Amino acid sequence: MTAPARTSPATATATAPLSTPPPPEAAAAPSASMRLRELAFGAAAAAAVRAACRLGLPDALGDEPRSAEDLAARLDLPAQPLRRLLRALACHEVFAEQPDGRFAHTPMSRLLRQDEPGSLHHIALWCTEPWTWDAWPRLEDAVRTGRDVFGDLYGKGFFAHLHEDAPESARVFDRAMTSSSRQAARDLAAYVDLTGVRSVADIGGGQGLALAELLEKEPALHGTLLDLPAVVAGADPRLRPGGALADRADLVAGDCREAIPVAADLYVLKNILEWDDASTRATLRNVVAAAEPGARVLVIENLVDDSPSMRFTTAMDLLLLLNVGGAKHTRASMTHLMEEAGLPVSSVAPINPYLDAFESRTPA
Repeated sequence: MTAPARTSPATATATAPLSTPPPPEAAAAPSASMRLRELAFGAAAAAAVRAACRLGLPDALGDEPRSAEDLAARLDLPAQPLRRLLRALACHEVFAEQPDGRFAHTPMSRLLRQDEPGSLHHIALWCTEPWTWDAWPRLEDAVRTGRDVFGDLYGKGFFAHLHEDAPESARVFDRAMTSSSRQAARDLAAYVDLTGVRSVADIGGGQGLALAELLEKEPALHGTLLDLPAVVAGADPRLRPGGALADRADLVAGDCREAIPVAADLYVLKNILEWDDASTRATLRNVVAAAEPGARVLVIENLVDDSPSMRFTTAMDLLLLLNVGGAKHTRASMTHLMEEAGLPVSSVAPINPYLDAFESRTPA
């Protein structure tokens, strides 16, 4: 780093400063060098978030600020390393250190509590599961080859490894996907206009959380959930026999890449077109083949080129490459694949800061 210019003692005057102070905004902004150092140490921030969740720290801190010693006693931990963890997190506005040394919740640290509405507790754990620490260093290999690294790491595919060899990680994955889907389902129900829609098909809809939210929004609506047999078997209890919505819901086992044996006024495909393009094309063609002319098709995806949450969506895109060889879409790539399948895109609009809806209708 170049030292600031100094005046000579022989020429300095009582009123001349030794150097010109930088403007306040320049002094506050981190240099490129420091920003890059922080980025290279990014794993420390992710590990700190994971440690906080695993230790139960966000849940142990209530509405009133508490000292590290108090929290340590509550969690049966040594106080000094816990304070170090809290200070590291506070640098990222996860918790805040008070002038008296106590720590308080921030909007971000509250989202790590398990009882907080919209909690990201399970998402934070999922993104930092043990396999991720094995996979991220192999990103270079994935970029060079264009394929996932799971076979090289574990000798089997991503889902096979989770369910056969890492049951705890599989449970974290299931909780994280449920948590994420629940919030996205609420946002989707608030977004979609159901005027004139009598039936909806949730294609590859997992537990059917989006379908359940739509059925609750419109009491006259009938819905169908299509997903793989094992997935449909674990559908939301509201949709299963005896559930509050069961009389207006059909559960259909099948693979949307092979066929979509469902007729509906509205087809919803949320975050499922992230495989290879051949599978995406097959799914979209199957929608067109199944639908009546003029049926609405709503494709919902995270975008990696037109989103206010680019750091989040591009990170998910790289994680998809690592674990299953999939990819998130750009606005142009999703539009191209839909139009290629005969689904002209009439509009693209945000559902929330990280999800966009592509609207289309099947050909008349």
